[in-house]
Amino acid sequence: MSIWGKILGGAAGFVLGGPLGALVGTGVGHAMVDRGGASKMFKTGEDATKKITFTIGVIALSAKMAKADGQVTEDEVAAFKQIFKIPPGELKNVSRVFNLARQDTAGYEAYAQQISDLFQETPHVLEDLIGALFFIAQADGVVHPAELEFLENVAKIFGFKADTWTRIKAQYLGAESEDPYTILGVNPEDDLASIKKHYRKLLKENHPDVLIAQGLPEEFIQVANEKIAKINQAFSEIRDRKKA
Repeated sequence: MSIWGKILGGAAGFVLGGPLGALVGTGVGHAMVDRGGASKMFKTGEDATKKITFTIGVIALSAKMAKADGQVTEDEVAAFKQIFKIPPGELKNVSRVFNLARQDTAGYEAYAQQISDLFQETPHVLEDLIGALFFIAQADGVVHPAELEFLENVAKIFGFKADTWTRIKAQYLGAESEDPYTILGVNPEDDLASIKKHYRKLLKENHPDVLIAQGLPEEFIQVANEKIAKINQAFSEIRDRKKA
């Protein structure tokens, strides 16, 4: 199920609470929400809350990151819309939240922490969020150092250690992106059997059905599929090297 029906009318601010809820409440307006109706709408509980938190969190962090280099370009906004596939009826609400968040970069740490708290048991979901941010950062043809610093700080808030950040970054840019071992997070000295076991674990964790069940909205399956493609390519290259 898509997330947008849940956000419709600003109900997300009522459900989320915390800094993300405050952002939505300011951007969309709690006056649009009948609180009794919102309670019924979200009676599905944790799953709906996770999807809303993830989606609003990416809206907010995307806007903050796009502002990190001093300006938000049309390419970055277009990349954001490409990931989200925002329905016409929700475009105004999403634009309000995005525009409010992109006024400056201040406060993004609190948004990242709220997301991290909810997804601490499923770090691969947080990786896909960072992947979406990388996609937007690259939209104007270059990842600005300030944007990269922003992404690294978000990764730290998410609890990722330096080696994990290096692996995530390698999937999207830099010389390390050519190294299949870095992309998979394995060592060249590892035997093919252990690498294959790790590879299968990554595929299972990043399967679209698994991610949706763990709170990833449908809108982000594109990011997950691109990640799987890179994982498959890296393993294929490693297998060829090991068998050569």
